[in-house]
Amino acid sequence: MRTITTRTVAYPADGLTMIGHLALPAGADRRPAVLLGPEGMGPSDVERRRADALAELGYVALAFDLHGGRYLDDPEEMLARCMPLLADPERMRDIGHAALDVLRAEPRTDPDRIAAVGYGTGGAVGLELGRDGADLRAIATINALTTGRPGEAARIRCPVWAGVGSQDPIMPPAQRDAFTAEMQAAGVDWRLVVYGGALHAFHHPTVDHAVRPGVGYHPRQARRAWRDVVDLLAECLPVTGEPVSP
Repeated sequence: MRTITTRTVAYPADGLTMIGHLALPAGADRRPAVLLGPEGMGPSDVERRRADALAELGYVALAFDLHGGRYLDDPEEMLARCMPLLADPERMRDIGHAALDVLRAEPRTDPDRIAAVGYGTGGAVGLELGRDGADLRAIATINALTTGRPGEAARIRCPVWAGVGSQDPIMPPAQRDAFTAEMQAAGVDWRLVVYGGALHAFHHPTVDHAVRPGVGYHPRQARRAWRDVVDLLAECLPVTGEPVSP
């Protein structure tokens, strides 16, 4: 395991003080970077571990916040905040750009080599950054096949990879079709992977059916989805050379 360093970062967005988790690879040189978006509950140890794992691969990684440092484990409270957010592209973009600015300002970040990876609401934020023309090298979204305002997908400047569970009732086949039709019409370089037997939030170990019907963890497909994300980053945002020890 490569030595990494981590720290929390506070920054303003959406009228709140957001608390992000920044993970840095060994060395002092500039590295490609990943903006990591959480499920609707907000960042948890799951996202922080993913940011750490990306740093071990040589990326600067920022797991960004959605709710001002809070983790909304009450489903009703989470939906009450996330549903209006998901219906407001400008708010999502503001949250995404605020975190992206923090990541770009990190001295270890190569500002010309950044990708966005997001889950659920965090994935929707990444897509809205793309639709807003943000300079990203790749966008990966799981459980967030959200469509945007007419014509704005043409502003996406990078490949888009999307993953979804075959049994996800929140992102059913009709939603998949609408998303892929939007990407295709806009001329985006897109891919969609449907993971057989998986429900919504299948990638998140702490989720089960008690949270909401149609939501559940699928360990095997979660591992596959993570490998697919890492492969996308290796293709679009390769880490060249080994990290240099301080």
